[in-house]
Order: sequence, then structure tokens, then C-alpha cells
Amino acid sequence: MAQNTGTTQKTAQNPAPVTGPPRTVELIWGLLILNTLGSAGAKTIIPLPRSLIQMATMGALVSAFVLALLLNLRIRLRASAFLFLLTLMLVLSVVASVHMGTGFGSLFRCFRLSLFVGTLWLLSRWWDGGPTFVRFHIRMYFVVLASVAAGLVASPGAAMPELYGGRLVGALWPLTPPQIGQYAAVIIGLTVLLLLDGRTTGRSAATIIVPSLVLLALTHTRTATLGMIVGLLLAIGSLLLTSAAARRFFSWAVVIAVVAAVGLSSLLQAWFLRGQSQENFSNLTGRAKVWDALLAAPRTPLEEWLGFGLGDKSFGGLPIDNSWLAVFNEQGLAGVGIVAAVFLALGGVALLRPPSLARACAIYLISYCAIASYTEAGLGDASPYLLHLTVAASLLVPAPTPLADPAAPLPVPRIPRQRGPRRAQRSEAS
Repeated sequence: MAQNTGTTQKTAQNPAPVTGPPRTVELIWGLLILNTLGSAGAKTIIPLPRSLIQMATMGALVSAFVLALLLNLRIRLRASAFLFLLTLMLVLSVVASVHMGTGFGSLFRCFRLSLFVGTLWLLSRWWDGGPTFVRFHIRMYFVVLASVAAGLVASPGAAMPELYGGRLVGALWPLTPPQIGQYAAVIIGLTVLLLLDGRTTGRSAATIIVPSLVLLALTHTRTATLGMIVGLLLAIGSLLLTSAAARRFFSWAVVIAVVAAVGLSSLLQAWFLRGQSQENFSNLTGRAKVWDALLAAPRTPLEEWLGFGLGDKSFGGLPIDNSWLAVFNEQGLAGVGIVAAVFLALGGVALLRPPSLARACAIYLISYCAIASYTEAGLGDASPYLLHLTVAASLLVPAPTPLADPAAPLPVPRIPRQRGPRRAQRSEAS
């Protein structure tokens, strides 16, 4: 009996350790990434009907929501200002789409966004402030990049067509150069930060970083490259006071940058300009003309505040390629305010946290999305950018307090041994 009591007390003093999320959570995350890959892009080696790709991506989202619901049947959620703002964005999108009568397409996009946000809410149960979702992010996007590399090996002509100026595209799945560049830049930056903190080995990091850098260079994506460089500078800068590895990496990066700027300036300039004329470069490959036309279009006060409802992120048949203007066009000034609140909330929390790997990764993702928002759309709808910000939000939550195992037996109270009458008399006599 005494032995059982001791075991019980030991169990109570050393509760069961908090385990990580089940493997199904990583599968759900992969399905969300598949949903945001899109269906428009270059011609693939095996022609894939767009309707088939849309069925696959939408089926992935429905499957992700169902799996998340089955995994979290008790609906245990983790409150987050980020998820609250996304929910507010969803409500605004539904109101704008219904009020403006934009049709079935807009309402269907609202339904897709509702499943997307609902799945993120269900997954919030496993947010623990650690690099769990960072690793999910890296692994899943590395699989996507592996398919791009396989398409390049199978058919170099299809993977680097003249239609895109010889830039790398997806030959197995229709991915555009900016998409590939974005995925490569994001996982490169996150892997570098994991390496600096000792969370991965040099060999594992090189396996991801080196091929991703090659694919990024082949896409000639300036936004992704700039976002990666600036994001890493800010993230590593947040670790300089506490990490010797970060200081060494920063010093070597400065030396390499100076050498490259001096010895490879002409080559870097040619890569950066991509053979464009000065006029084409100054108006951001025609983007500025679309932006000017969108801002000059007449709007009623209601349209200005609520927008026209969720659409395909285009204006006059041309892509908007700016998250802030796309949100303004579809969700109005109210939507722009919500997106700004998302960045302020995540950025404010990240700045208030002490230096750590989680904080550095969050700063990297937030800064990358902020830079990419100038020439890429997606902050107001289900997109990879919202997934990047979701990972940042999962890193900024406080770590949960370990709880005792509910299946463990309750500790038996220890009853003090009472003295008998003879011992009591001896004590009094002494």
C-alpha cells in the first residue's frame, strides 16, 4: 500500500508531458496549402483541365475542414486577435457580396473563405508558441518545390517557356514564377532561422536551402528575393543580442553582400532587370496602369467602404497584383482597415516578446508578407499569405501550461501518525 501511495505521489508531482499535435494536423495543413496553390498558370506537361484542378483544390479544403472537425470534436479553440480579425473580414465579405449582388461566384468565394477560416479556428487548439507549424510549412512547401524541380528535369522547355520570358514555372502543376519564388523564399528564410537556433542540422538545412535558392534564381522573382533579404535582416537582427550564431551569420552575410555588389554588380543588375526597358520597369511591368485605373474608377460611398464583394483579384480583366488595392476593390476601406489591424496586432505582439526563435520566425513571415503585399494580392481571401500569417500567429501565442494527466489517479492524502498513550506519557515525562 505504501508503495502504491509513493507511485501516486510521484505521478502527481511529475505530470505527463505535453505531447505535440497528431500527424493528422500536418495532413490538414498540407491540404490547406494544396487549396491555395490555385488553378491558373503555365501549361503543364500533361494538360490538366482547370475544372479538374478546381475540384481538387476545393476538395482539399473540404477534406481539411472535415478532418479538423473530427480531430477537434469538442471544439476546443484558442482565442486569437488574428483569427477574430479574419472572421470579421469574412463577415464583411459576405455582407458586401450579398448587398452588391455580385452573383454566385462571389458567394462561392465567401463559402470557401468560411471553410478556410473555420479550419484555422479548429487548428488553433494545437498552437503552442513553438516551431511545430513552421516545420509543417517547410515540409509541405518543399514537396511543392520538389514537383517544380521534377517538372524542370522532365521537360525544361515546358518548365521555362518563352511565354514567361524563360522564367521557371510549374510544369506538373500550373504554378507561376511569383508563386514558386514565394514558396522558395519563405522556406529558405525559416530554415535559416531554425539552423541558427540549432533546431536542425547543417546537412538537413542545406538539403532545403540550396535547391530552393536555385529555383528562386530561376524564377527571377524580385519581390520574393527582396522580401527574403529584408525579412532575414529583421529576423536575425532581433537575435543579435542573444545569439552568437546570429551575429556570425550576419557578419558573413554583410561580407558576402559587399563582395557580390563589387564583383557581380553587372550580373545582378541583369538578373534584376530581366531584360525589361526602363519604362516597363518603372511602371512595375504594367501594374501601375491598372492601379491608377482602379483608383480613378467612380464609386458610391457604400462601394467605397464595403467594396464589390469577393472576386478574382482583377480589374478590367487585368490582375490587380496589390493586396491593399485588391482588398479595397473587394472589401472597401473597411477591409483595408482590417488588414492593417492584422499587421499591427501581429507586429505589435512580436515586438513586445523577448528575443527567441519563435519571435524571429514570426518577424520574418510578417515582414515578408508586408513587402510582398505591394506587388501580390491575397491578404483578403484564402491564400498562401494568410497561411504565412497564421504560422506567425501560432508562434506568438503564449506557451500552454503543462497539465497533469486526467487519467492518473488522484494523490492519496498523507495522514500524520498519531502517538499512542505510552509515547505521549514518555514525551511529557521527558
